[in-house]
Amino acid sequence: MTRVAAIDCGTNSIRLLVADADPVTGELVEHARRMEIVRLGQGVDRTGRLAPEALERTFAACRQYAAVIQEHGADKVRFVATSASRDAENRDDFVRGVLDILGVEPEVISGDQEAAFSFDGATKELTGRDDLAKPYLVVDIGGGSTEFVVGDDRVRAARSVDIGCVRMTERHFVRDGVFADPPSREGIDAVRADVAAALDLAEETVPLASAATLVGLAGTVTTVAAMALGLEEYDSEAIHHSRVSLEQVREITARLLTSTHAERAAIGAMHPGRVDVIPSGALILQAVMERTGAREVVVSEHDILDGIAFSLA
Repeated sequence: MTRVAAIDCGTNSIRLLVADADPVTGELVEHARRMEIVRLGQGVDRTGRLAPEALERTFAACRQYAAVIQEHGADKVRFVATSASRDAENRDDFVRGVLDILGVEPEVISGDQEAAFSFDGATKELTGRDDLAKPYLVVDIGGGSTEFVVGDDRVRAARSVDIGCVRMTERHFVRDGVFADPPSREGIDAVRADVAAALDLAEETVPLASAATLVGLAGTVTTVAAMALGLEEYDSEAIHHSRVSLEQVREITARLLTSTHAERAAIGAMHPGRVDVIPSGALILQAVMERTGAREVVVSEHDILDGIAFSLA
């Protein structure tokens, strides 16, 4: 077992996992898991640059994480940056800031690398389960992109496409800096059209309908699961490996699309940083399930972060 610290910095959130990891057995002994909504990708789809205030929010979280890593004495640290920092013209500012704070350079990985980490993190512990047939389709709905990975004991095909809850929200649910409250029919139709086109693109590489089990990752999926379970507050243990039917996803998506900011914020399990972007995320999840023919999604709390940890070990 190796004590490792894995950091995943996406478009919407930055997360830390400090754990003892064994990549052979898939065992992971967790010591600390943290998540901060920093919205690093604020405005990137429109401007092509990381906003100064978004960078500062991210660096503030990095300072907190540096203290946690030191406290737990991790032997190895890996910082992986995904969609927003891939797209930004000024990503060198981001790289320098992270290096100064954490002493490691962020790896701005490709969508295919992101997909492989997500698959490893989500499926290592599923090995040997008789109730979940292979192959798996792992879907990681992020802030700026969504990853699709089909595999059994290893990745067989993967594709990353530029649909995510932040990107879709900023593109279609924001006008003159103001969030639609609730989203307009025109905006909803535009998101659906973008998602359908992205799924067409993903299917050029990944046989989406070939999988026997759909595994969903990241905050959109886990929040929808919390709502399906009727949780008054977020409970990772209850959410992990829960199953949400297509009918439940449709009902929850319809509820989110017709609710106001205040009504979504009042949902007990809703993280404040997801209130404005969860309608777009739910639309993506519903579209994926309808395209693949999945009657349910198996929800995993283990994802790209866990895959990064295994790669370090």
